[in-house]
Amino acid sequence: MTTDASDAVEMRNALLRLRRGTGLPIAFGGLLEAGQQMRISELSGTATHALRSLVVTSGTGLGGKTVALSRPCVVTDYSASRQISHEYDAPVAVEGLRSVLAVPVVVRHRVRGVLYGALRTALPLGGRMLDAAVEAARDLERALAVRDEARTLVAGAGPGWEQVREAHAALRALAGRITDPELRAELLGACALLTAESAGSAAESGGSARVRLAPREVDVLACVAAGATNAVAADRLGVTPETVKGYLRSAMRKLRARTRGEAVVAARRAGWLP
Repeated sequence: MTTDASDAVEMRNALLRLRRGTGLPIAFGGLLEAGQQMRISELSGTATHALRSLVVTSGTGLGGKTVALSRPCVVTDYSASRQISHEYDAPVAVEGLRSVLAVPVVVRHRVRGVLYGALRTALPLGGRMLDAAVEAARDLERALAVRDEARTLVAGAGPGWEQVREAHAALRALAGRITDPELRAELLGACALLTAESAGSAAESGGSARVRLAPREVDVLACVAAGATNAVAADRLGVTPETVKGYLRSAMRKLRARTRGEAVVAARRAGWLP
């Protein structure tokens, strides 16, 4: 799996979330490029560039052990640890790292990368820090999974529009849960790719100029278009079923639709849905 600029943005945002969540001053990470090798591509809070572009092989060092085991690993004093091999001691020493944690990024049961957090002192990294690091990795996993699906569908490799609509609904639901504004904008940008054709058709007919929907109204309609019930839509969006009903009623009124199905068709004609 090759990486691109959008993957780099996702990784940088994940590192910032890891630092905020754990309180650790240093974070770095990378995605697997080929086979079982990972290249550290992004640094946050480091004092040197010693770790940049470092290639880590599965089973070697702390990150390689994390890739091989597909689970988080922690060392209190990197250079003295007997729990890992020491192929990368030199760049770690240049950066002055002592306590380090590593968390795998797993997408569809396959390790896609590793997030690291570190201190320059030899102190235990407690369970709260590890939990926060794991949560940052989970956010990155969700973003990568949705982005992978969107890329496949936009490239025309998907089997049909139903999958496109599922991906669109998943993207919008995920974006609503993301607090980081840059990451949220990235996800909504991927959404826009999936609605580009509909938006173009609507612009030609003047439809999008006549109907203005709120972001949450579009979120609800995207879920409905993908076949979700109000309860399922509420679960995906993190709101109550009554809230979903309220947004749906509002959207139907704006679209002059009498039923959910009519609302979805009208939203597609207006360029809001794929």
